[in-house]
Amino acid sequence: MTTTSQKELVRFLEDRFACAQACTECARACATRAGLVDPDGPENQELVRRKGIMCAEVCDATCRVLSEQNQVDEAALRIQVEWCRQMCLESAQVFDRHSGAAKTAEVCRDCARACTEFLATLN
Repeated sequence: MTTTSQKELVRFLEDRFACAQACTECARACATRAGLVDPDGPENQELVRRKGIMCAEVCDATCRVLSEQNQVDEAALRIQVEWCRQMCLESAQVFDRHSGAAKTAEVCRDCARACTEFLATLN
């Protein structure tokens, strides 16, 4: 293996780990945010709750895919990470409009950024 290949492999693994870690943090933050919202509250609170739950589930699934020791098909991996990236961006926009959810929106954007960086290593 050449030095360039080793550097690319190390970067790939580092970005994969960073993405998985960001997904875990985002899943936790979104689940917490969803749990703070009254399920019988107004429509805008229901949207926050649903986005929080969905984002937590997608991030959790993405973290599991990234953490698997088995070789995951690159196309499937790309689709999962892109789905996570998009869900995080959508959730951040919803959280931006909800009082007290700025930190959760920031965590979602951090996860989307980590997903974007990991996707770049697949190119």
